[in-house]
Amino acid sequence: MSPNYTVPYDEIGAEKLEQLMNAFYKRVAVHPVLIPIFPTDLTETIRKQIQFQTQYLGGPNLFTEEHGHPMMRARHMNFAITPDSAQAWLECMHEAMDEVELAPKFKEIYYKRLVLTAHHMINRPNIDEGDK
Repeated sequence: MSPNYTVPYDEIGAEKLEQLMNAFYKRVAVHPVLIPIFPTDLTETIRKQIQFQTQYLGGPNLFTEEHGHPMMRARHMNFAITPDSAQAWLECMHEAMDEVELAPKFKEIYYKRLVLTAHHMINRPNIDEGDK
């Protein structure tokens, strides 16, 4: 490992990550494409997402310790995740990153990783694509 390497979780920190997830889910809660996928009360969803993102960014394995291996695609198969909903999720995250003022270089790298994750989670076509 390079002496200049910083663990992403150490760079963002627990407090900023919590701010990010709260800003993100504030948007999710009112996004017309995302509302049907998420529960009305997002408290537990936010808690689990903070655990997952902590682990995803190289911090403590909070998610795995409480819930087992993430297996995120398998855990989300019951939810219709379309290209449109993945894009909406990313837009909400991008706006939340701006709101909490993530450092530009960190934001760029983190967002690119999230794009890959969001696309991996797609498990259904858009409704208009499914009719073809």
